[in-house]
Amino acid sequence: MDAGLKRELEDKVRSGERLSREDGIALYESDDLAWLGGLAHEVRTRLNGDVVYFNVNRHLNMTNVCTASCAYCSFQRKPGEKSAYTMRIEDAVKLAKAMEGENLTELHIVNGLHPTLPWRYYPRSLRALKEALPDTVSLKAFTATEIHHFETISGMDASEILDELIDAGLESLTGGGAEIFDWEVRKQIVDHSTHWEDWSRIHRLAHSKGLKTPCTMLYGHIEEPRHRVDHVLRLRELQDETGGFQVFIPLRYQHDFVDRQDGKIRNRLQDRTTMATGAEALRTFAVSRLLFDNVPHVKVFWVMHGLQTAQLALQHGADDMDGSVVEYKITHDADNFGTPDKLTREDLLELIRDAGFRPVERNTRYEIVREYDGPDPARRDTPQPMRV
Repeated sequence: MDAGLKRELEDKVRSGERLSREDGIALYESDDLAWLGGLAHEVRTRLNGDVVYFNVNRHLNMTNVCTASCAYCSFQRKPGEKSAYTMRIEDAVKLAKAMEGENLTELHIVNGLHPTLPWRYYPRSLRALKEALPDTVSLKAFTATEIHHFETISGMDASEILDELIDAGLESLTGGGAEIFDWEVRKQIVDHSTHWEDWSRIHRLAHSKGLKTPCTMLYGHIEEPRHRVDHVLRLRELQDETGGFQVFIPLRYQHDFVDRQDGKIRNRLQDRTTMATGAEALRTFAVSRLLFDNVPHVKVFWVMHGLQTAQLALQHGADDMDGSVVEYKITHDADNFGTPDKLTREDLLELIRDAGFRPVERNTRYEIVREYDGPDPARRDTPQPMRV
């Protein structure tokens, strides 16, 4: 990228002028990652200062039985497979109760698209969980893909479904099911019928009912930078309309060889791809922060990026490190790539401070639960052990 175009893009960003599709593609083509990260860091600092948000959450997957066989997914199982499971509601409640220590503030629930579970299972599950857990625990549950599936199995429309789920205790949808919206890519990686039209319809409905939701993008597989730009611009346009997205979450596609230990190949994309490098991850965070000018937060999901890349992403546009997840199964049941699936609150505080930021614990609605001291200046003069 020549110096003139750099100056033009800098001027746009600093004056608050919206970047175009062509600008986004040009940013991805820049080989000056330090400049790109610095520009994104200006924006994240203007929006969120020196704060990095996190929450204390747990993931609950009540069934892994799924009619779809998406090419990136290690989680799905077919009925009758040895490792397929579906929890009884009372067992899901018992597991959630075991998770509620450490001042839990969020339970994150996603499932497979089960072919025979009745629609009533889902609102009944939420109601039972809400009754069993403290009022301080928010239920963030179901992707737009799941809501679309509920329309199919219930005969109800999404508006009625959301009303019933909200009445049962739903406080936010999850942001999953987005992957990459461009059909050229999507038709090769997604094996269900929920695409941009239905995904956006369902989030638009959720926003109209007062729910705030996250939005996501799965990157680092067969898509190209132009597809990432297109994806963000669709979300940006919907955000102009509804203002309902709280956070954008770029998710790095992961290979998973543990998934194949039973001899079945589920995560099929890995044979066609190499995982995105740390540099490509940081470039994606930076460009996303610069393009997605109307979303308040960008989150780095450390489970899918590793701890070092997650820390660096905080200097490249991200201002949220998600939570102390404990267990994450959707793209990897387990892996050998140095991406852990559990951290404590103290681990997160240390990671955030070591990256030079001030930790703030939040709830699902981004309301502040607790503010913590920032980094210890004395530690900057002392070599710190590497974390893996």
